[in-house]
Amino acid sequence: MSEFRLDPTTREWVVIATERARRPHDFVVRAGRVAQPAFLADCPFCPGNEAQTTTERAAYIDPATGRWRVRVVDNKYPAVKAGGSTMRRHEHPFALSLDGVGSHEVVIETPLHNRHFAQFSDDEAFDVVRAFRDRLRVLSVREDVRQVIIFKNHGPTAGTSLEHPHSQVVTTPVVPWHRRHHYDVAIRHFDEEGINLYADLLQFELDQHVRIVAESDGFVELHPYASRRPFETWIVPRLARSSLAGVPDDELREFGTMLRDSLNVLQNVLNDPDYNFILYTVPTGDEDEPYYSWHVRIYPRLTAVAGFEIGSGIHINTSLPEETALFMREFRTINGMPGRSEQDG
Repeated sequence: MSEFRLDPTTREWVVIATERARRPHDFVVRAGRVAQPAFLADCPFCPGNEAQTTTERAAYIDPATGRWRVRVVDNKYPAVKAGGSTMRRHEHPFALSLDGVGSHEVVIETPLHNRHFAQFSDDEAFDVVRAFRDRLRVLSVREDVRQVIIFKNHGPTAGTSLEHPHSQVVTTPVVPWHRRHHYDVAIRHFDEEGINLYADLLQFELDQHVRIVAESDGFVELHPYASRRPFETWIVPRLARSSLAGVPDDELREFGTMLRDSLNVLQNVLNDPDYNFILYTVPTGDEDEPYYSWHVRIYPRLTAVAGFEIGSGIHINTSLPEETALFMREFRTINGMPGRSEQDG
C-alpha cells in the first residue's frame, strides 16, 4: 500500500507510491548528452568573450596563471534589477504590487565550456561555493534585499538556457511565501522543543541510518524521509548555522567537495540527469538567529509534476528514499569514494 509521509520541515504531505514504485536503476537516463567542446567562440561565458557579458561583480583568479577561474556577472536578461521602489502599491485589495527590485547575477563556474561541477577539483568546487558565500555577504547588506536565492539549473528540463556551466544568485525585496513557510515551521519547532529543527532532523536520520548516503567531518548527505522526487538529496551541516554567510573557508571547502561528490555520483549512477540544486539560508537580518540551518537540496528531474501534484500540492514519489540512498551508498563503496557511510541499516 502507498504511504503518506509528512515532511517535518514544511508540514506538507508526500505520497510514497510503493504500489507503483520503480527500482533505483529504473531511473537511469537512457539518452546521453551531446559532447561539448572546451571552448565555443560564440559562447559569452567562454574566456576571451568577457566583453559579451555585463558588469563583472567578482572574479576569482588562478594564482598560477593569472586567469579567472570563476566570474560573477550581472544577468543580461534579469528577472529583477536595481533602481525601482520597494514601496507596495495597493491599486485594489486584489491588486497589490511593487517594482521588480533586486539583483540577478550569474556565477560562471569555470572557463571550460564542457567541464561541469561533478568533474571539478576540490579547489574548483571551493571557488564556486566561495562565490556563493561572498555574494550572499555583499548582497545581504543592501536595503532592498530581504532574501538571497542561490541555485543551479543543469539541463534543459531544469531550466538551463546556456550550456556553459553556471549558477545564479537572485535577490528579492520580499521573503517568498515558500521560504517564509520553511522559516515559520523551524521557528515553531525551536520555540516548542528548544532545539534547531534541522539539528533534530539530522540526529534522527543518523540514528536510523537508512537514508544516509555519505558523511564527512562537517556534513551529511541524505535522502529525506518525505522525499518529493526520486533521488532528492540534501547536504546538511553537522554544525547548525543559520546562514551560509557565516561559514569559514575550511568548512566551506569541505562542503564544496561533498557537493561535487554528490553530483558526481548522480551523474555516474543515473547517466547525468537534469537537476536543480537550491541553497537554503535565512532572510537578511536573521543571520544570528538559532532556529534554522543552511543547507542544500538537489532535485533530479527524473519525473514530471502532473495534475494531482498541481491540484493537491501533494507530491507523488515513485521511489523509496531508503532504496535510493542504499543504491548511492553501494556505488560509492564499489568505486572507493569517500564518505563514512558503509552501514546499510
